[in-house]
Amino acid sequence: MDRKELAKEVVKIARQAGSAIMAIYGKEDFGVELKQDESPLTLADKASNNIICDALEKLPVRYPIVSEENKELPYEERQTFEYSWLVDPLDGTKEFIKRNGEFTVNIALIHSGAPILGVVYVPCFDETYWAVAGQGAYWEHNGETRPLQAASFSLSGPGLNVVCSRSHLNEATQAFIDKLNAPERVAKGSSLKFLILARGEAHVYPRLGPTMEWDTAAAQAVLEEAGGKVIDEETKAPLRYNKENLRNPYFIAYGNVQ
Repeated sequence: MDRKELAKEVVKIARQAGSAIMAIYGKEDFGVELKQDESPLTLADKASNNIICDALEKLPVRYPIVSEENKELPYEERQTFEYSWLVDPLDGTKEFIKRNGEFTVNIALIHSGAPILGVVYVPCFDETYWAVAGQGAYWEHNGETRPLQAASFSLSGPGLNVVCSRSHLNEATQAFIDKLNAPERVAKGSSLKFLILARGEAHVYPRLGPTMEWDTAAAQAVLEEAGGKVIDEETKAPLRYNKENLRNPYFIAYGNVQ
């Protein structure tokens, strides 16, 4: 199946999941419970996950699915995957619970450790971001589809827009920001932090704190195709996926840094 056609099918799946999320967003009770790691889980996470996994399994091409809300597959099994789906059915559950609209549906296709297709849907704003490796990144809204282009900049330049998490800002991140020349902080939740880089509205996003692979893969695919990059803070190599430990290393996401 042509990857661009596959991406369009995944966009439909993400939008269906987003509709289910919004149906629950309008209710008074989200059915919030805590997972073992103390992170919240809602009825919307579960409904979205069910829709995505069922639909991915019905596509003409079938790949294994790794999702935040599925039982974790052992690495002995995962390491054999050449291709696999990586899913966060509701990225930004804390933002969902706060009702601030800054949550997304993330679906990525991983090939040999790299995200080669990514779809991010923003249910509250009915915006879709998608990309296919080598074929560009796109933003869909109000029936229009536009190519995405990250901003070109130098790290020494003044007034860079630095994206920070709305729910997480630690000392290491603040130290990174303090080294820049009169930076402007932009607070966002979920994978939206990558997307404003892809749109050229911000320049750098330092994440010197814990994230998981499903938090970043789809948006990384979009940002890379828009001319940006997501770099392991220690190795300076692009972020990789389907590792033995599904936790990401600390990373820096950039627009088109010169």
